[in-house]
Amino acid sequence: MSSDSPTPIADMTLSGYLQALNSKAPTPGGGAVAATTGATAAAIAGMVIHYTLGKKKYEHCESENQAHLELLTSMQTRFLQLADDDAAGYGALNALWSLPESDPKRIAEWDSAVQGAIAPPVAMLELCAQMMGSLHELTETTNRMLKSDLAVAAITCKAAAHNAACNIRINIPLLPEQDCNQTESTMNDYLALVDSLHDKVLVLVR
Repeated sequence: MSSDSPTPIADMTLSGYLQALNSKAPTPGGGAVAATTGATAAAIAGMVIHYTLGKKKYEHCESENQAHLELLTSMQTRFLQLADDDAAGYGALNALWSLPESDPKRIAEWDSAVQGAIAPPVAMLELCAQMMGSLHELTETTNRMLKSDLAVAAITCKAAAHNAACNIRINIPLLPEQDCNQTESTMNDYLALVDSLHDKVLVLVR
């Protein structure tokens, strides 16, 4: 990595990340917020599982909980990777914005750059929907003493999903016309699933 390359989100300190976010710099921005929020949701859900594994009361759920933990841990890593992908996608698209609309480079690379900018938040939203499904299942298999933490995971996951959707919506008008409706429909389907499961989780952890 050259000295001019941005520091990966996963390698930043929390204070360094927040300082970079609270600055006049294009990245980290909304995409990083969506990604780190998703990673936080996965992490606290993992904590709930760690406090459940090995307890006799939940030994019948041990293998299921272990599988959820492995999934959530991989999601945590993936969200942080997507934060960097989002920054790279934004950078490529922003570079083309600065060129005249008639510039051959802009014409040749535009559609690919738009796809590169919209793909990371779409992937984040898909991960959020998958995570919320896990959280719903974990309401039945994890330590009830940590039900408030599971609720926090669900609330945070929902926030990440809606954050990601904001970053999808802003780019939908830049897509080729034939892709706009499909992308918006997919986004709305994922949001509906996330919101529905979120509400169910909160009822189950009361």
